Amino acid sequence: MARYTNFDAISAALRQRNFAWYFTGSGIGLIGIWCQRLTVSWLAWEFTKSGFWLGVVVTADLLPTIIFTPIAGVVADRVNRHRMMFITQFLGMLQALVLAVLAFTGHLNIWWLIGLTLFIGIVWAFNTAARLSMVPNLLERQHVPSAVAMDSALYNLARFIGPMTAGYLIAAFGAGVTFLINAITFSIFLFCLVHAQMIRDERGARSTANMFIQATEGMRYAAKHPGIGPALVLIVALALGLKPVLELLAGVIDTVYHLGPEGLGQLMAAAALGATMVSVWLAQRGTVIGTTRIIFGALILGTVGIAGFTATDNFILGLFCSFLIGVATVSGGTGTQTLMQNAVDGAMRGRVMSLYGMVFRGGPALGALAMGSAAEFVGFQAAMACGAIICLGVFFWLLRRRKTMVANLEMTAQDSRQQGN
Repeated sequence: MARYTNFDAISAALRQRNFAWYFTGSGIGLIGIWCQRLTVSWLAWEFTKSGFWLGVVVTADLLPTIIFTPIAGVVADRVNRHRMMFITQFLGMLQALVLAVLAFTGHLNIWWLIGLTLFIGIVWAFNTAARLSMVPNLLERQHVPSAVAMDSALYNLARFIGPMTAGYLIAAFGAGVTFLINAITFSIFLFCLVHAQMIRDERGARSTANMFIQATEGMRYAAKHPGIGPALVLIVALALGLKPVLELLAGVIDTVYHLGPEGLGQLMAAAALGATMVSVWLAQRGTVIGTTRIIFGALILGTVGIAGFTATDNFILGLFCSFLIGVATVSGGTGTQTLMQNAVDGAMRGRVMSLYGMVFRGGPALGALAMGSAAEFVGFQAAMACGAIICLGVFFWLLRRRKTMVANLEMTAQDSRQQGN
């Protein structure tokens, strides 16, 4: 694999026409999605003033990932991943339009919010499998590490722009406007997606086995892989211990900092800023070498961020700790995804990467529900402190497996050829 320095790796990936189209459309679409996510969280809190119900809404969004993503991964390995991506994005646009209509007509309530969030959670289970397995097929293999990190950078830049935009839009115009903006950005992404075609089709020979057997094969492959198996354990720690902290900020901003939607937007934007900065740094590296060390560091940084975040009600310090949590979440999540994309067999990519998506997107649902329920009794800060314990525990468990992970996850194309000879 060629080694790029500074921003050469980023510009090389963007010269790949299909990825450039996807990158442009995804950037616009993600801003709308993050506008909507903050709006949904804020409305859930406004409707109920309950950490439990806020956790229920988060769970409705993320729990379907746990249930449906293994099957979605099998579908992604069977069908055209580009077509699967287009269909799920179209359904996302329809959901945003329904939310906008309900908000503008005054019929939106907590039950509609939960129902429509559950619907989009199911859709995103299939979207996640499609996206994670499609992006590496949009460009030449040597550009995949940078493309994965750039995709993450885009996602987190949208996390920076979207929540801040939504906070001001809610205060000035109401929730309906943010839902409408999301529907418009979806339509733009769909246009760009038409022009972003895959250059490889990694579907293997058509299997006669049913979907459940194929899903089990993917799980067995991932669990037995000496690098991917431990990497998934690390992702579990981040998903259960770190990401739920960011999912519950709507309750924290009210009960701890006593601020409104603008403050929530600033807190989420601080995390997104840290996430974006580390994503760009990962993208310009242009190599998988040394990435295992980065994901181990993410566990320590996440522990420090949560510890500081839960120890004070000073909003400025809270912004800094939110920044650290954003850095840790993305350096760990994107680094792990890059390593797994590098190591996985192409014919298994949909199933294995859907497991990554299931854990990293669905795990926070369980964490948020547990933390939100505990917050009813001990407060948000004490409830979230458990996340630091999870991250630190997994760090020590993985330490003695680090060398094996490096050998099996950081293998380059040249290493693979030499091994084959």
